[in-house]
Amino acid sequence: MKVLQIIRHERIKYSVPVVKYDRNGFKPRPRQLILTQTAAYVVDEAKIKQRVQYTTLKGVSVSTLSDGIIIFHIASEDVKQKGDLVIQCDHLFEVLTKLSVVANKQSAINVVQGSILFQIQAGKEGIVDFSSGQESMVYKDKNGHLMVVSTRTRAR
Repeated sequence: MKVLQIIRHERIKYSVPVVKYDRNGFKPRPRQLILTQTAAYVVDEAKIKQRVQYTTLKGVSVSTLSDGIIIFHIASEDVKQKGDLVIQCDHLFEVLTKLSVVANKQSAINVVQGSILFQIQAGKEGIVDFSSGQESMVYKDKNGHLMVVSTRTRAR
């Protein structure tokens, strides 16, 4: 992975495969999430797609369902960022645990029921709606929202 050579000076703390949802159309893209001492990276095999400094991370939202969706809320003052980051990961608890420890963001994790408002870009908002159903699905709804359907709820 060429990307590892680029960020080798930062200490890598955790890495996991994720699906990133584009801001326009919510197209799913396979990516790797890499957590280092100072930032979270979303990468593909050849290049860094997004770098989120922990200092610009306002919060992290997840749903009460077992859908694996994580939304990184990024400060809009960071001109390098296009908006919040929406990803899906099979190892949600591990990501949240590692992130809260390396970024010292324990109090920034929000567990939300129903829907989450996020920034697509400066001045433009999007909504992720969560529901339970027969089959797990993630798709763009007719109303423009990202619909996330999960088959079962998390045990509490």
